Amino acid sequence: QVQIVESGGGLVQPGGSLRLSCTSNGVTFRLFTMGWYRQGPGKQRELVASISDSEIKNYADSVKGRFTISRDNAKNTVYLQMNNLEPEDTAVYYCKPTTYTNYWGQGTQVTVSS
Repeated sequence: QVQIVESGGGLVQPGGSLRLSCTSNGVTFRLFTMGWYRQGPGKQRELVASISDSEIKNYADSVKGRFTISRDNAKNTVYLQMNNLEPEDTAVYYCKPTTYTNYWGQGTQVTVSS
């Protein structure tokens, strides 16, 4: 069974940083455009960053200049470096190929609060 596992979330103060990681036992990430998504309390799920198989990166306007997506194909891992975090970044963060429309893992909780 395909499994994608997100990790690295936690509680951080405004202005702080976190690095999220995403890996899988059955999906070869280098073959896909990978996306980090989030769903905040009372909000719809949104795509915050993506990275193509050719390393083209795109970001939601709300995170540009603060978040950086990257991938390590040798480790089959995708990262999301989040800096200067704001309370509005509080959400469950998910990682998956952007073409996997019906798959969602358990995600990792990020809480930004003083």
